[in-house]
Amino acid sequence: MTSDSSNKLRLIPVVIFVIVAGFFAVALRSGDPSHLPSALLGKPAPEATFPGLDGLLADGKAVPGFATADLAKGKVSIVNFWASWCTECIEEHPLVAELKTQTGIDVYGVAYKDNSTASRRFLGRYGNPFTAVGADDSGRRGIDWGVYGTPETFVVNGRGEIVFKHVGPMTAESIKLKMLPAIEAAKNSSAQKS
Repeated sequence: MTSDSSNKLRLIPVVIFVIVAGFFAVALRSGDPSHLPSALLGKPAPEATFPGLDGLLADGKAVPGFATADLAKGKVSIVNFWASWCTECIEEHPLVAELKTQTGIDVYGVAYKDNSTASRRFLGRYGNPFTAVGADDSGRRGIDWGVYGTPETFVVNGRGEIVFKHVGPMTAESIKLKMLPAIEAAKNSSAQKS
């Protein structure tokens, strides 16, 4: 075998790697993370208790955590998984507050894989729009909910069933085109069943 042909053979793995890497790059840039499927849509929210965020106070009282049962009391609600280390959560946070004001429904926050000091600092700096704030330090409860990362937001109907999941940061456009219609559909569904 000549040195010229052995050099060509050495290039084959490099060429294959470049082609595969190109496919991955195209796939990563073309996908919309909000289209990730959820096996939980239309099913009851997974049983979970999110303990209150350690040391979080409002008006001198501890801000409570919440449990799945709190989401099945006849009212539509939103569950937002966020973290202080998540830059997209910072961008989304004012929209979470605006969504609560606009819809008048309870918004439950889950500090996901975060420490309580950083989570409290985040809420102190950007405000606390949540009805209750639970902690999921290990991320185990988030896995049960099908959380891929933060932020992720769920619309839960009055029966405690997940009816919509938004992956990634909400935007004004996604709220208008996706979240508000999902909330209205959940309200109408809850009203028809009661």
